[in-house]
Amino acid sequence: MCAMKREEAEALIQEVLEVYPEKARKDRAKHLAVNDPSAESAKKCIVSNRKSQPGVMTIRGCAYAGSKGVVWGPVKDVVHISHGPVGCGQYSRAGRRNYYTGHTGVNTFGTMNFTSDFQEKDIVFGGDKKLEKLIDEIETLFPLNKGITIQSECPVGLIGDDIESVSKKKGKELDKPVVPLRCEGFRGVSQSLGHHIANDAIRDWVLPRRDGDDRFESTPYDVALTGDYNIGGDAWASRILLEEMGLRVVAQWSGDGTLSELELAPKARVNLLHCYRSMNYLARHMEEKYGIPWMEYNFFGPTKIAESLRKIAALFDDRIQEGAERVIARYQAEMDAVIEKYRPRLEGRRVMLYVGGLRPRHVIGAYEDLGMEVVGAGYEFAHNDDYDRTIKDMGDATLLFDDITGYELEQFVQRVRPDLVGSGIKEKYIFQKMGIPFRQMHSWDYSGPYHGYDGFAIFARDMDMTLNNPCWDQMKAPWKGAATGARAA
Repeated sequence: MCAMKREEAEALIQEVLEVYPEKARKDRAKHLAVNDPSAESAKKCIVSNRKSQPGVMTIRGCAYAGSKGVVWGPVKDVVHISHGPVGCGQYSRAGRRNYYTGHTGVNTFGTMNFTSDFQEKDIVFGGDKKLEKLIDEIETLFPLNKGITIQSECPVGLIGDDIESVSKKKGKELDKPVVPLRCEGFRGVSQSLGHHIANDAIRDWVLPRRDGDDRFESTPYDVALTGDYNIGGDAWASRILLEEMGLRVVAQWSGDGTLSELELAPKARVNLLHCYRSMNYLARHMEEKYGIPWMEYNFFGPTKIAESLRKIAALFDDRIQEGAERVIARYQAEMDAVIEKYRPRLEGRRVMLYVGGLRPRHVIGAYEDLGMEVVGAGYEFAHNDDYDRTIKDMGDATLLFDDITGYELEQFVQRVRPDLVGSGIKEKYIFQKMGIPFRQMHSWDYSGPYHGYDGFAIFARDMDMTLNNPCWDQMKAPWKGAATGARAA
């Protein structure tokens, strides 16, 4: 377990908070906690989904990022318009490495940037007419698109453009869905609201399109794979296992997903949810309206994969349950070999995580399979139900932090001295300059997949490659003088 005792961890939090003025200190204290696995609810120890404290460096994204960058962006045969100035669209283009098949610019558009490129005159006179013209141009240049989404940026909400009216008008003219999303960045407290807005848009503008359509030939083994964004090929690695155990994946979204698959999700028998935070709204809606049960699963590391495969199989008959055991047995020797190779090199190493979505809790099992220990974890945009799930997976007296500031994270890392930090691109170079090994855990540092059995082998290799890289012995922070072993000028 964590070397730090509960009293030491609590004292560390209080010491880090001392730098703030009284009001800010009181607010931030609610978001930093020492984990207690026996707690019935995270509400007793940590607060989440609140506005960031003004004046501190939050690492969160915005509602636009949640809608366009996460939920809708990976849907590959739909054109996503970043409606507003060019910057948001360019910044969110292809940054998450959502892999897909198809011909870019012909029938898939995931890595392309479509923007209305707002100028001053658009702010003054409105952008509705420009938006209509843009949609017409898209239809002319890219006729194989299956639909269009309008991802509104901050100025659109501020000037009050009627994107809903434009969507209804153009959708009727083109006879395809044109979906408006009020995901302006200033809405809500983080990108989490963008997930919710995107889910609601799919619920209202997409799912009903096949209501009453009985032409789809279903089977007792149809499942929808949702909340997997195929970063580095994650969804492909997961889908392989589900199909090997005898299930038929009729909808995979939104990574490498299509509009048709979005529409087919209500035809599935079970909705399998990987990223709870970003897709639970739709999972609950489909359960209420269509009677489709849903379950969250975890495909990080062989221990959690086996648990999840058996949990999924329990929802079906003996054929699928036997298939799950067959899949687990098939990969057992391969996973044993991976652990035998890498665990001696990683045993006892400590990790601190600060990521979004599901990763701060889902990857804990994968690290533990390699003999590593997660000594601190936190989310950028979690809600309390995320922490309810996390406190059970974290060790006693480990650190929990919500919407942690740059200062707090640096202080925790300096005091706890983890062997590895896993966070985002904004934090990467800070800790590398401090001489601390780092993995970019939002998009796998240009590697992946990390899901599934295939992904675990890559995950183990990457952790070993990072932690045991000889460069760390040659580095010192720039402010501590010349690096050891550096050649003379």
